Amino acid sequence: MKKLVNCISIIILFITFSGITRVMAQAIPPDMMKRDTSTKANNDNDDSDDDNNANDISTSLLAGNKTATFDNAARYTYIVKNPTNNVQVGRVSYQVFTETGVKLNHQTFAVTIGKKSSGRYDFDIPESKAGFYKVSFIVNVTDYDDTTRRAFGIRPEELRASHDKPADFDQFWKESKIELAEVKPDFKVTYLPDSTKDNRKVYLFEMKSLGGLTIRGYLTEPKTNNKHKKFAVLLGLPGYQVSLPPMYGTDDDLAIITLNVRGQGNSRDVIHTQRDEYIFYHIEDKYKYVMRGAIMDCVRAVDFICSRPELNHDQILASGGSMGGFLAIATAAVDKRVALCSAQNPILSDVYDLNGEVNWPIDDISRYIKTKPGLTMDKVLQNLSYFDTKNFASELKCPTLIGMGLLDPIIPPNNVYIDYNNVTVKKHLIIFRDLGHEVGVPYKNYEGRWMRDTFGLF
Repeated sequence: MKKLVNCISIIILFITFSGITRVMAQAIPPDMMKRDTSTKANNDNDDSDDDNNANDISTSLLAGNKTATFDNAARYTYIVKNPTNNVQVGRVSYQVFTETGVKLNHQTFAVTIGKKSSGRYDFDIPESKAGFYKVSFIVNVTDYDDTTRRAFGIRPEELRASHDKPADFDQFWKESKIELAEVKPDFKVTYLPDSTKDNRKVYLFEMKSLGGLTIRGYLTEPKTNNKHKKFAVLLGLPGYQVSLPPMYGTDDDLAIITLNVRGQGNSRDVIHTQRDEYIFYHIEDKYKYVMRGAIMDCVRAVDFICSRPELNHDQILASGGSMGGFLAIATAAVDKRVALCSAQNPILSDVYDLNGEVNWPIDDISRYIKTKPGLTMDKVLQNLSYFDTKNFASELKCPTLIGMGLLDPIIPPNNVYIDYNNVTVKKHLIIFRDLGHEVGVPYKNYEGRWMRDTFGLF
């Protein structure tokens, strides 16, 4: 058990380094079926200002629960600690905003905090509409000013997308797989003795994918004298514009594949865009859009797994964060050979509602549209609906983990929660109330245990 945990920790740090931000790892409690609202998953509910020393004024914020999701009103306790010999006079307040920055609500308390004492202020913040909200807690006193920004949710299980899946979504991906099947994979495997270490053998593999492009990745396997040994497989999928290297572990029953999809890492032969250009490469044509090929590259990687007699074709976990999270959900949705799906902070979630909520990738796409006469944002969003994570989520048939940070500036929590709500099979969501486009360290521990329990690796 401990060995797999160590392996997963290394994998997550690499496959989710997205070029946007580092996705660290994510905590998942043991109940696979329920949204966890206990008070233990984030260690405690105290978000303290740890930058101040013991002689400085400081603040701490206690959320009403570890996920900061509530039924009708958000509950917070804001504490201002005054270790100085000066009485502090001023105000403490909060302000609530929509995800798009529209101010909704506020409250202010006049405060006097005695020397060497603390002030404790309880806030019940009522919001009637289901969704996620931004909130700022502000202190302005004699010798100190500070603002703490957080987010909270109200009945997020009620969230639904404003746009339906395209009527021909399933047909589009069926035709894409048929087109891929017409390309002979021509698998090539090269042993890399200089990369082999820690009792692990490392191979470079190459394969032909959609459009005849050569796609590359790495296969790492434990050394064994058992000719009948079959390894479970962790398929590590890349973040945005990331080059994945071979990955190592210490488990004697787990093979690791790291895949560099087209236009990334060592698969840049044909598509070699600048970093900002990758997200909109041929976005005006859904049949030529780079993500169609990238998803088919992942399906071809599953083909590669199933071509290897030493790999267990029924024990494939697809995992990734950011773009890798998107690819994990998309791959598991279109290829039912994937047995488990784990996605953290998946991009391209509920794309219609990204417009107006986030800068990336909307700003880059908007600049591209201006260079293409006749192309409009409406047309782009229509095309992106075929690549929307929420639409793939409804197609999932395998147990699925999804992780999110409430302060994510890339994928707002409304959008990721809609992905989760669209999953109809066994699922679990972990919310990190104080993190952005990242997840917490204990994720690897749960993912490892979950994988071993599901695959019967003891």
